[in-house]
Amino acid sequence: MDFSFLEVHKEDFIDGFFTTLSVSLVALVLSLIIGTIMAVLRISHSKILRGIGTAYVEFFRNTPIIIQVFFFYFGLASIQINLSKFMVGSLGLAFYTGAFMAEAIRAGIQAVPKGQMEAARSSGLTYIQAMWYVILPQAFKMVIPPLGNQFINLVKNSSILAIIAGTDLLYAADIAIANYDVTSVYVFVALLYLVITIPLSIGVNYLEKRWSKQG
Repeated sequence: MDFSFLEVHKEDFIDGFFTTLSVSLVALVLSLIIGTIMAVLRISHSKILRGIGTAYVEFFRNTPIIIQVFFFYFGLASIQINLSKFMVGSLGLAFYTGAFMAEAIRAGIQAVPKGQMEAARSSGLTYIQAMWYVILPQAFKMVIPPLGNQFINLVKNSSILAIIAGTDLLYAADIAIANYDVTSVYVFVALLYLVITIPLSIGVNYLEKRWSKQG
């Protein structure tokens, strides 16, 4: 392994690391919001709302993320909506990951006993209030492992930014390999991704164990 490329490209990798981390955090928040909304739509009594949720999940789960990112980057630009590469990456990751999170959250909601909703409604809460204060907190506790896995996948999928020159870790690697050993560069990038994903995995396991003890 020859890591001499760091002497020249150290700043590129530092910028790429923080870009990957920032995009992943923004996309995580957005995907959780999108996933929660779509999960609620998926179990709605309204056929129209249920259809919207189903169409979203099926479309974004079954089309390549690169096509979705290209849509945000080139498609929106064609109608004079110009987004930064950072925002394009965040939205692409959020909408793609949100579809998978929606299914995980939906499974969690359906795992909550129906009596919980009935009790909440009978106490005077509206459907939205009952979902927000009673059902969703229990559902999220149940689906921490799959949500954690999706966040780890989101971090890895952020490498898609390199295709639109998004200055992420993989983009920094693409610059470095022009003059240095390919294997060394990509091994180093893989290690940087592990620096992000391993703590995430540990954190998810910790939350799962802690909340399972609380019941």
